[in-house]
Amino acid sequence: MKATDRLNKYIYDESINSRDRAFIVFSVTVLFALFIAIPCGIIMHEPLMATVSTLVGAVLFSAYVGYAVKFNRIKHARVVISIILVFVFLPAMFFTNGGVSGGTPVWLLLGTIYIAMILEGRMMYVMLILNMLSMITYFSIGYFFPDLVTEYTRGGNYFDTIVALIIVSWIVFSLIVFQIRISRREEQDKSLRRLFEQTATALVNAIDAKDKYTHGHSSRVADYSRKIAEELGKSPRECDDIYYVALLHDVGKIGIPEKIINKEGKLTDEEYSVIKQHSALGAQILQGIREIPFISIGAHFHHERYDGRGYPDGLKGTDIPEYARIISVADAYDAMTSRRSYRAPIPQQEVREEIIKGIGTQFDPVFARTMVHLIDIDTEYDMKEREEIRELDGKDSLTVGEYRDAVSDGILLNPFMTTIYMTVRPNKNDLVHVAVPSLILFDSLDGHYHEDERNRKNLLYFEYGNIWFDGRTQCIGARRMETNELDTREELGPSEYRIDAVRKKDHVLIRIISSDRACEVIVALPDNSRYAYVGLTGEHCQFSHVKVRKAEDEISDDFIPRIAEEISYINVPAGDIPNIQVDDYRTYASLGVEVVDGMKLTFHTMSLPTARLVWHTAYINIYTSDDGTVYGPNYKDYMLMRLDGECWEGDEDCEVINNAIRNDDFDGWDAWKEFNHKGFDCEVTFERHDRKIIVRTENFGIILKNTATIKNDNDRIFVALTGDQCAITNIRIAK
Repeated sequence: MKATDRLNKYIYDESINSRDRAFIVFSVTVLFALFIAIPCGIIMHEPLMATVSTLVGAVLFSAYVGYAVKFNRIKHARVVISIILVFVFLPAMFFTNGGVSGGTPVWLLLGTIYIAMILEGRMMYVMLILNMLSMITYFSIGYFFPDLVTEYTRGGNYFDTIVALIIVSWIVFSLIVFQIRISRREEQDKSLRRLFEQTATALVNAIDAKDKYTHGHSSRVADYSRKIAEELGKSPRECDDIYYVALLHDVGKIGIPEKIINKEGKLTDEEYSVIKQHSALGAQILQGIREIPFISIGAHFHHERYDGRGYPDGLKGTDIPEYARIISVADAYDAMTSRRSYRAPIPQQEVREEIIKGIGTQFDPVFARTMVHLIDIDTEYDMKEREEIRELDGKDSLTVGEYRDAVSDGILLNPFMTTIYMTVRPNKNDLVHVAVPSLILFDSLDGHYHEDERNRKNLLYFEYGNIWFDGRTQCIGARRMETNELDTREELGPSEYRIDAVRKKDHVLIRIISSDRACEVIVALPDNSRYAYVGLTGEHCQFSHVKVRKAEDEISDDFIPRIAEEISYINVPAGDIPNIQVDDYRTYASLGVEVVDGMKLTFHTMSLPTARLVWHTAYINIYTSDDGTVYGPNYKDYMLMRLDGECWEGDEDCEVINNAIRNDDFDGWDAWKEFNHKGFDCEVTFERHDRKIIVRTENFGIILKNTATIKNDNDRIFVALTGDQCAITNIRIAK
């Protein structure tokens, strides 16, 4: 392939950042202009210094651009070149090529053009301001101190100015043409992608229509696959490709009889062998799409197992295409968290355990651990099957006869105000009873109300209390409930209600508003760690036209008036830095401490009473940020090390080796969880060799030695303590 062809292919490759492509266009155009300017300068008998400076600049520019492209440092190079342009190259040309009287004032415009079209975000505005100040400074010096400028332009000879104007105009023209072509191509690509997505979605809907138990399955698997790819740092183009491959992974089911797909209960061996054919059928259907040759990968290989015991080809390990390995874990996750004919959705925490069990056997270890990480950060359980109106279990109305004989699915409350609009009327044909709507405030692993005692136990159902729409309350598991009448009125119909509900830490606020009355109920929960759901129910009433809206901004800490003291497990003397209580996954972190060789970190950790899982423990977080705080400016996770032995590798610039050993003192996970509930003192030691950090600790039979090797040039590396449902106190640092 010719160099020009390679360049053309590169600058129109939409998987590459448009600013990076603009940088290449700018660089090639400027280099061409510089090399033309050299013979022009010789013809015009410019001073040797001017010609040499132009030549040196062109050679160094060429070398650096080549280095940036070869080693994928273009993003870094965009900033470096802007600094060199503004503070080195352009002023050098200005003062060696005639200053105010020469053609270089035109060249100075290159800095502004470059910054506006190549840089982005805050850096663009900073550099534009610096460029403006620099130009004012150069012009002032050149005007008031002409002796500092190499003067060669003779009166009436404006050839250099005209040449500079032509070259700069050509550069601007090239960049504008590039941007116009990019815009056109991107619009064409978007149109084609929309057409493809609509066609693929229509096909997927046809498949889902055959299987009443997997509606939306393909779309969710595609979403989860994209999330995994994004976590792994894949390019936007690769993430889109994975999404579409995953979207069509079950296309082969269109050729499987409906009676087998929708069979309730266990399949026979013969029926299972028919179901297994959907992989090969899907591959056959999609292989005809020659423009996207990899589109059949997901359909063909998504049931292969990492240990080689899958189907249809029994591939093993990395012999299975990467896209299929990603889809495999996403597919399994959705299958477990969705409703089936023979079972309810499996709680997310149990699904997490199943995925961990499948690491290295059913699933690729890298992609499975990424899925586990996505589960950990999904604190509001958004990754699950959702029906059209989930609050009413997929229906457009909810009819309640006797008290609680029907309850909607739970609506999760969090620090973002939830507003629920609804119409409530008496049941049709019931002329005796009055409608009495109410809410149940509860928690459970699956976000559903449960009446059966076995389900309540298995799904950790916990009820805080009941709230009637007239303001009456029944406190069951909450510490306290308080009702206040409000002056607020809403322009609502006689049967219409608006409910505002929000939760902050251990307090919930619920406002029930109608056209003639409004009240406010404040609930003090038993702790900060449990979730809080509201379910619609009542007596002899019918809910309809239910709409749920979520605010975009989080409420302030003092939004809900406190009616009970905050539950705290850290009201003990602090060590070198303040104690922390982590009520959910990484909701709080300690102050950061810069890692130095030989440092020792000691602390006392205790799982909260609500903790029930092995990862409800303390974590050691290795990271970097500009101000040393967790989630501060330019924050990057390098390593998240949990005391149970699991470890999460964060930024792609860090390689982590996790070494966890259980010795004879380890007495099983139940005993380990009990050990955490009682609390223990932990000691962590650090070795630092330049950018390699070794972290060691030991607790109750688990010996941990993790090594993090940072690949970039960052020297400021910090450690902070965090966790999930734990209290960390008496934190001391010895250096």
